[in-house]
Amino acid sequence: MTKPDTTLISAPVWDGFVRAFHWSLVLLFTFSAITGKVGGGWIKWHMYSGYAILVLVLFRLVWGFVGGEFARFTSFVAGPVSAIRFALGLLKAGSQHVISHNPVGGWMVVVLLLLLATQAGFGLISDDEIATTGPLARYVSTEMSLKAMSWHRLLGDVLLALVAVHIAAVLFHVFVKKEGLIRAMLTGNKSLPPALAEQAQTARKASHTVGFVVLSLAVAAVVVTVNWSSLFAK
Repeated sequence: MTKPDTTLISAPVWDGFVRAFHWSLVLLFTFSAITGKVGGGWIKWHMYSGYAILVLVLFRLVWGFVGGEFARFTSFVAGPVSAIRFALGLLKAGSQHVISHNPVGGWMVVVLLLLLATQAGFGLISDDEIATTGPLARYVSTEMSLKAMSWHRLLGDVLLALVAVHIAAVLFHVFVKKEGLIRAMLTGNKSLPPALAEQAQTARKASHTVGFVVLSLAVAAVVVTVNWSSLFAK
């Protein structure tokens, strides 16, 4: 009997914008979590970090529609049946090779992006009743600002829990399934079976021009939002 070909080929999957987004978010989320818990004079830096995270999230949401082939949501967001089937397959030996994020990881990406956007929104209108108010707090009622702060803190804990699950999942794939996901997110290349590797090599590539335009627009949108009161005060 002929054994199946298990040769894996390194192929480009994640573009530089996706990788820069990922590792920048790792650093900023860690910094925000620490400064948020420490409080005091660090809250100012917590807010700046939150603004930067909002830029990243806005960029990634748009990049999910106009980026390279495997940065797009259509390449990794699967239906619930596919996600469940993939999750059950994790209990079996061997790897289930996919080019971009797997069906379960794809949903984690979407959930984290939406929750981070919501978290940033709460921060923009929140009031801690001590010395810090969000730049848009003046546009909502005091009651809403106080609720937003409470929700901001609660959602922060939820995000910490989800990030812990995400890290555990990555480590599972690295040490149990022997998949170099961390290395792939650093280099952009994944080890894939020949057929998938060929598909990855011929896929639509990211446009650097479009990437920088989207990033610039995300920065401008956050700068305008944060400074709305001073820019448009009557």
